[in-house]
Amino acid sequence: MEADPAGILLDHAQDKILLLEEDGVVTYVNAAVRPMLGFDPDDLLGDCIFDYVHPDDAERVRETFGATIAEDDFVEVTVEYRHRTSDGDWRWLESRMSNLTDATLDGYVVSSRDVTDRVTAEHDRDTAASRLHELSTTTGDVLWMFDADWSELLFVNPAYEELYGASIDGLRDDPRSFLERVHPDDRPAVEAAMARLSDGESLDMEYRIVRDGRRDRWVWVQGQPIVEDGDVVRIAGFTKDVSDRRRRERQLVVVDNLLRHNLRNDLNVIIGTADSIASEFPALADRTAVIRRTSRDLLASAEKQRELIDLVCEQPGRTPVDLASLLEDAVATVRERYPNATVDYSGGVPARIRGRPELEAAVVELLENAITHSRSDAPRVRVRQRETNTHVEITVADDAPPLPPVEADVLTGDHEMTDVYHSTGIGLWLVYWSVDLSNGHITVRSTESGNRITLSLPHTTD
Repeated sequence: MEADPAGILLDHAQDKILLLEEDGVVTYVNAAVRPMLGFDPDDLLGDCIFDYVHPDDAERVRETFGATIAEDDFVEVTVEYRHRTSDGDWRWLESRMSNLTDATLDGYVVSSRDVTDRVTAEHDRDTAASRLHELSTTTGDVLWMFDADWSELLFVNPAYEELYGASIDGLRDDPRSFLERVHPDDRPAVEAAMARLSDGESLDMEYRIVRDGRRDRWVWVQGQPIVEDGDVVRIAGFTKDVSDRRRRERQLVVVDNLLRHNLRNDLNVIIGTADSIASEFPALADRTAVIRRTSRDLLASAEKQRELIDLVCEQPGRTPVDLASLLEDAVATVRERYPNATVDYSGGVPARIRGRPELEAAVVELLENAITHSRSDAPRVRVRQRETNTHVEITVADDAPPLPPVEADVLTGDHEMTDVYHSTGIGLWLVYWSVDLSNGHITVRSTESGNRITLSLPHTTD
């Protein structure tokens, strides 16, 4: 018997081909059903195809098929639904059916292809869009997107109206109208930042907005250019109200200034009195020396407190830092301050990170701490730089007694805020926050022979 050429061609087709009677009974199915659904063609012969359709889709598919074949004029319809596989799973099919029939076919042809990947991707995209919409309508932050030259508003959430006191419709009509709410003194900086975003640079800044003559509100803005084929096509970002943080920072600075002013004046009085006592009563020189030394240590702590307040309150963000130059400057500073000490440093290889400017002060603090706590009259401190795949490491090694656990916990971050009252000073807190705000971390190894403190800072490609 000769092979049926049409049957051979159908068996090699990618789409599943069915021949159905009016009630949906299968009279023919090609071999494509095997890779698509796991059935052999004979498994479906004589069965009603609607019994294999997902219960939630079966009635819709049955009605679509019935309505199609009932039409007098030619009609072709496409329908999507879930079809059961041989192992009980479900696959999405797109089936094309018509009312065209032929005496030789004695049935209606339905061709189907697997669209599971597309339907799943669309579902995931719709779910993500729904979640993004929910987030954008519930968050107090302003989420926004403009085209590359700020001539068209592509998206902004309702939080814009609450924060800026202006309408979204007004912003849509004039995408630059938000500048009218920017404090006049800050407007040039904002416009310059917008130009940099259009040129492909990222944005991280704070500025003031004024609403209806009321007091200024501070906002923090981060923006990111969206680049396609080397060109900026959109600009997206968020704006957050940080007025409360700014207010607390101002209050903290005022209190700090008052305390430091009073502390400096009172300690100078104490030191002057101690000098007078030492001159009048030479026998008390040893005791007055303790008073003077303690007072000067307190003055030094007050200055470190100033640096700490600046670090916490002034947030210029992270900037590119050349660690080799940073280490050279820090070592030179300490060598000048402590000529009797040896700082063993032979230079480092060029390495760049994105970090806080206070990192140099942090390295100086570690070196001075090692020298002042050394057991020797001629202290020796070693500084080394090493690179890993992801980080640059700076290690300060000394011969001082083991760092007390409470001090080590400050450096590594394993502390409660109340621990500050139990540490010997605030210098180590300056080190910790400088590294932490640079996205780095610190490890401490202490033995009877000395300490090894390592600052690990992530590489940058900038």
